[in-house]
Amino acid sequence: MLKKVVLLAAAVVLVTGLILLPTSCKKAPELGSEENPIIWAFVPSGEMERVATGAQSVADLLNEETGLYFDTMVATEYAGVIEALRSDPPAAHMASLATFSYVMAADMGMAEAALISVRYGSPTYNGQIIARADSGIKKLIDLKGKTFARPDPLSTSGWIIPMLTLRAAGIDVERDLKVVDAGSHEGVAAAVYNKEVDGGATYVDARTRIQEDFPDIMEEVAVIEVSADIPNDGVQFQTSVPQEMRDKIVDALLKIVQTDEGKEALDTAYDWTDLEKHGDDFYDPFRQVLQASGVNVKDLMQD
Repeated sequence: MLKKVVLLAAAVVLVTGLILLPTSCKKAPELGSEENPIIWAFVPSGEMERVATGAQSVADLLNEETGLYFDTMVATEYAGVIEALRSDPPAAHMASLATFSYVMAADMGMAEAALISVRYGSPTYNGQIIARADSGIKKLIDLKGKTFARPDPLSTSGWIIPMLTLRAAGIDVERDLKVVDAGSHEGVAAAVYNKEVDGGATYVDARTRIQEDFPDIMEEVAVIEVSADIPNDGVQFQTSVPQEMRDKIVDALLKIVQTDEGKEALDTAYDWTDLEKHGDDFYDPFRQVLQASGVNVKDLMQD
């Protein structure tokens, strides 16, 4: 079985290089074969090595269940996964994008939702804005003029929703904040705890993921604001993937998540406890939030 986890950047370079090679009359290997595996792109919500390990375990279980071959890629940012979906030929055939990055990819015609993850019994989650309990920051306006950590500029709970929330509170996020990219939700929580930044945004509750390293983090780092419900991340397909293949993979994932081995692998990768079938319309309430705020998705893509 093909077992390897590669960084997305390297994969994109590889695919680009292959495109430049002279063409031949030989037919390309069938997608899902060992010679042309299905590429599933992940973005780490936590520690990259842990996500990569869990992702590959899920891919191995899928191979056993479907006979198809998979490569997993752990990207450093959401934009890289979207570019992989956009490339021709695609450098990713499946993705596990968070809400905003999925909506962006879907609106560009590059991705279609198939499954939504379940955490703590729910297919939705919430974001939170945090600060040190001893910082004097008690409300959003107190963050004006401060340093603020985010996981990724396209993170729904870690930046898009907090940005809209901060704007509504009277903070110009471009002028009134010094924004720092921490690379992950856990990284944001750690940066706040260690007083490297004044505040930050994560999903609820990323603090618990690093309690082993910082046992008192729940007391030392306070929650200033909690967002409205946001659709969880899940499994999306590049639009070129045949429907029959998608159905086979979806059915296999729904079967795998009911096994102890599958639950452990999905939990390691993304803290997923279950999966539910949902299509693109599941994201419509979030689209309405963006529209009501007067924010243009294309403008956010350029931020």
